[in-house]
Amino acid sequence: GQRGEEEEPHSLETFTFYLSEPLSKERVEAFSDGVYAIVATLLILDICEDNVPDPREVEEKFHGSLLEALSEYGPNYLAYFGSFVTIGLLWFVHHSLFLYVTKATRLMGLLNILSLAFIGGLPLAYQLTSEFAEKSHNEIEAIQVSCVITFFASIFQFAIWTTALLNEEETLHAFARYGGKEHAFMFAKLALYPCVSLGAFFVTCLLSEFSTAVFHLMQIVIPFAFLALRIFVRISLTAIKSVMSLSRRKVVLLEEEEACLSPNEMLS
Repeated sequence: GQRGEEEEPHSLETFTFYLSEPLSKERVEAFSDGVYAIVATLLILDICEDNVPDPREVEEKFHGSLLEALSEYGPNYLAYFGSFVTIGLLWFVHHSLFLYVTKATRLMGLLNILSLAFIGGLPLAYQLTSEFAEKSHNEIEAIQVSCVITFFASIFQFAIWTTALLNEEETLHAFARYGGKEHAFMFAKLALYPCVSLGAFFVTCLLSEFSTAVFHLMQIVIPFAFLALRIFVRISLTAIKSVMSLSRRKVVLLEEEEACLSPNEMLS
């Protein structure tokens, strides 16, 4: 009985120690890039296999017009571009995250695998939203499934960042830590998709008219909106710095003028 009581805390310490052990950052990045590449390839394979018009159908139904035949698959192509943009932005956020990480741990590797597991489900989300694009009830449920997959794929990336911040002196570059110049932007990148996917999920619960076209257009617009926001913040910070520097120059000039004045002139 005494031996069992002594071994329990030791086993817990060993488990905690294993989670904080260093992991090869290069192998984590290489494995992640491979998964992202395969998922993106599966998307284009699906669209090439299922969304290419038959030559006979083009001749008979669309009078030989390939563009008219392709327009019939417009919702499927929109779903493809929306899903591809989502994968691309998640990869970009993942790249930015590990660009700031100096040392990965086993816990970060575990969270990364969980994120990749849901990223692997994005082709399923594409199939659902393109298959049920014209059916109201199934359409809403397909969007909700896509939102859940995107939410968990991105929230585990946020968990990696949180884990890195817990021991930031060893795991993060100085400029990405609390108070660093890139910390706020990194936080915004990682919080973007969890907030958007969660918001879209609740919108589908309230509005039955919410369609897959709106959902995929939102997916495509998000990266450009984030880029525009970052440019706006950069311009605003530059303008604030220039205004502050001008005010400082005026204060310095006034101090120099006061220093040059005689005591009598200063009293007058």
